[in-house]
Amino acid sequence: MTNLSDGLFQIELLMESGGTVLWLILFSSVLMWTLIIERYLFVVFTHPKQMKKRIQEWQERQDRNSWFAVQIRQGMITESRISLQRYLMTIRTLTVALPMLGLLGTVGGMIQTFDVMTVFGTGNARGMAGGISVALITTMGGLLTALSGLYFSTQLTQRTEREVDKVADALRRE
Repeated sequence: MTNLSDGLFQIELLMESGGTVLWLILFSSVLMWTLIIERYLFVVFTHPKQMKKRIQEWQERQDRNSWFAVQIRQGMITESRISLQRYLMTIRTLTVALPMLGLLGTVGGMIQTFDVMTVFGTGNARGMAGGISVALITTMGGLLTALSGLYFSTQLTQRTEREVDKVADALRRE
């Protein structure tokens, strides 16, 4: 039990030393990871059921070659694309915004450092270290969360395109 409480205490110290910006980075990263996990669950569990339903609807059609049938097919493919790409833009936006939040924390930390230097001069190394610490912690937090999100965002985008191609192939004209 002490290991857990020690770990939580360390996390609390880290969050306090990062300031408000680190809390924004945490919130943004939790949101990003929630959306990433939701998208993976959708692609693995929900989309195959929707795809089977669309394929069954298409195979039940008598006419698959007319202009109207082609438009219905395109509509089914587009519906799949829209449902698969849901939240991907939000995930990409968060991935781009996280380093910017880290940079905002860097600027805030450097302002703290310069404030200390203005009041005490360069003789207060401990005071300057606090601002530099904020700068480094927020930069690290923004970059680490963005890098992890970038990988999974790209992987999800590629997987989405493959799934749309599978739908298009399954709904081919016969």
